[in-house]
Amino acid sequence: MQLILFAALFFMILTTFVLIRNRFEFTSIADVRQDTISVKKVSICIPARNEEANIGRCVESVLAQTYPNVEVLVLDDQSEDRTPEILKELSDSDSRLKVLSGTPKPDDWLGKPWACHQISKAATGDILVFLDADVWIEPKTISKAVQALNFQDSITIWPQQKVESFWENIIVPTVYFSLLTLLPSVYVHRSPRWMPKFLQPFLNPKFVAACGQFIAFNKSAYEQLGGHERVQNQVVEDMELARALKNSGLSIRMYNGIDAVYCRMYTSYREIWSGFQKNFLAGFGNTFEFIFMGLVHVLFFLMPIVTLFIGIELSDTTTVWQSAFILSLFTLQRFILNQWFGWNKLFSFLHPLAVMWFQILGISCLYNKVFARNTRWKGRPV
Repeated sequence: MQLILFAALFFMILTTFVLIRNRFEFTSIADVRQDTISVKKVSICIPARNEEANIGRCVESVLAQTYPNVEVLVLDDQSEDRTPEILKELSDSDSRLKVLSGTPKPDDWLGKPWACHQISKAATGDILVFLDADVWIEPKTISKAVQALNFQDSITIWPQQKVESFWENIIVPTVYFSLLTLLPSVYVHRSPRWMPKFLQPFLNPKFVAACGQFIAFNKSAYEQLGGHERVQNQVVEDMELARALKNSGLSIRMYNGIDAVYCRMYTSYREIWSGFQKNFLAGFGNTFEFIFMGLVHVLFFLMPIVTLFIGIELSDTTTVWQSAFILSLFTLQRFILNQWFGWNKLFSFLHPLAVMWFQILGISCLYNKVFARNTRWKGRPV
């Protein structure tokens, strides 16, 4: 028990350091200084399938950009709701919006990569910006992104997630919690200074993350990469694109989207479960890593709750204080994160509930893998 507590304490101190470092280094795209004026053409590419609740806000925010040289391409990916009608209304009122009709998906492609691939073939810009249909952006965001792309082959922006319901507040911020306590964001676009040069080609691709809700490329880099065709059957195509960039010697930098890029990922518990179930396991390198990280979270986030009560029952003051300190540290981490991204800080105290939820989700994903059961998303098997 003491060994577990010692390991958990070390882990919490280390991840707290990573989070505090990211608080200073993981900057918002809104803070990018515009030192030059660019005339590059930007193609804003939006795949949309059954997005009647979101597509209007997304497209209107894109058409309101201050950047002067843009084309907006939305691909209607065989929607079964009012998405086509909404897009027609919008395109009738603004000639910059081009609506594309998606063709049936080949068997060896997944839906989103196929949709993005089709849009990329129609895009004529020097810069390609891929947005999810549930994202909306501030008027200067594209100008800021173009400035950032003067120095990188690609950028990705983690939106300021909007959460309203109980389960949204519990689950959605946990994605950012894992990202920002485990990965120093600066290592995505530069090698760690402590890493010997001979190890960089092997280890640099490990320091990678991306958010497909907003990912942008200089077109030359996108074509060199092989575009979305390179990730045609990948569930987490954003992460695979980022790995491919680094493996190809190209650069990518992460920004957060506070005050610039927003998203509401899910609006119901059913959507939360299905959305995370389709990509939770795929987001890890392999099944062993997936199971290992699940055990780490059980031991370091849930076990201290058990040891706290054991310590109280046995009047073991040392165990009580060690357990309480560990619980306080990860609660503080979640508090810092919630304050940073504008989420309800009271939910910081329910972080163990999020950890338990993801353990149940993980067991479900493993069950589906073992028995070859597909998850469905927007009417399609994943």
